[in-house]
Amino acid sequence: MRYYLIAGEASGDLHASNLMRALREEDPEADFRFLGGDLMRAVGGMLVRHYREMAFMGFIPVLLNLRTILGNLRACEADIRDYHPDVVILVDYPGFNLKIAKFVKTRLGIPVHYYISPKIWAWKQYRIKSFRRYVDRMFCILPFEPDFFRRLDYKVDYVGNPSVDAVAEYRERHALPRGRFLSEAKLPDRPILALLAGSRRQEIRDNLPVMLRVAASFPDHQAVIAGAPGIEPSYYEVFTRETNARIVFGQTYGLLSHSDAALVTSGTATLETALFRVPQVVCYYVAAGRLASFVFSHFFHTPYISLVNLIGGREIVQELFGARFSERNIREELGRILGDEAYRGRMLSGYDEVIHTLGEPGASRRTARLIVEALR
Repeated sequence: MRYYLIAGEASGDLHASNLMRALREEDPEADFRFLGGDLMRAVGGMLVRHYREMAFMGFIPVLLNLRTILGNLRACEADIRDYHPDVVILVDYPGFNLKIAKFVKTRLGIPVHYYISPKIWAWKQYRIKSFRRYVDRMFCILPFEPDFFRRLDYKVDYVGNPSVDAVAEYRERHALPRGRFLSEAKLPDRPILALLAGSRRQEIRDNLPVMLRVAASFPDHQAVIAGAPGIEPSYYEVFTRETNARIVFGQTYGLLSHSDAALVTSGTATLETALFRVPQVVCYYVAAGRLASFVFSHFFHTPYISLVNLIGGREIVQELFGARFSERNIREELGRILGDEAYRGRMLSGYDEVIHTLGEPGASRRTARLIVEALR
């Protein structure tokens, strides 16, 4: 069968690539065409457009790049029409993907499956109307999502979490002893503070300078940046030129495996850090921080921004964003993590609860099986 997938950012590229492998196990004749990244391309099929050309975030960047975004949308629609797949599989990235879902269902009549639901439980609950009209099957990866959607009279499948799969596969097939990791990454044998500053240029620009200044206050630890896929080393060098920080690319899981603590922007990385049981500070810069905090507390439908706290249902890690985002607050929280064993232990205990709640690996395999069964 013919599968058309759309993933608009690095985490989507990872999870879509694992889903593609699982689809090929269920359907050895699977043919793939996709908008995505290097990991999907490595599985096989035709990469139509790289997510680097699509990753615009925030009102102003979207407005400034509106012509490019609309061009990507029209080109994608035409490509789907020409390819005429058996199914279109959308991976998160709702601003773009829900427009594609509408086009595919109303103009082409092709089944639309959604893997990794947009986070409408946080805001934009009106999008449930689009799901009902244009999405045939929704595969959710967070354990609280089925109950949420049930209250909105929309049936979904919980398939497990693909980050659990990815971490389990890394540990089984790719994990390196500390000495070998340090050697391959060209790092000295010193305690590591991991800096995960996001996957987009804007996130890196807004968060990394503060992270680096905080890291400099802990000279016993070496600051090591997890380089994002699709971001060239020269972009990081603008920020690291006056520091001792190192950068590693394609080794985020190895980095987390051997880190004492981490500074992490919100997103999938917070959950991955918890799965590796690395104590973390969630820190995310937002322009007009006080206003952003007001909007979040009054207009969002969730008390947390990090997946760790959302899944745990309580504050397991500190979320320093909006009005709470400051160099001083991040430094103080990191100091507690590194210096207070009891505090660190409570965070790790919370991680264990989250890991138990997520369940066993197998999200990609379960999703692939449901997709193929539905098509057959």
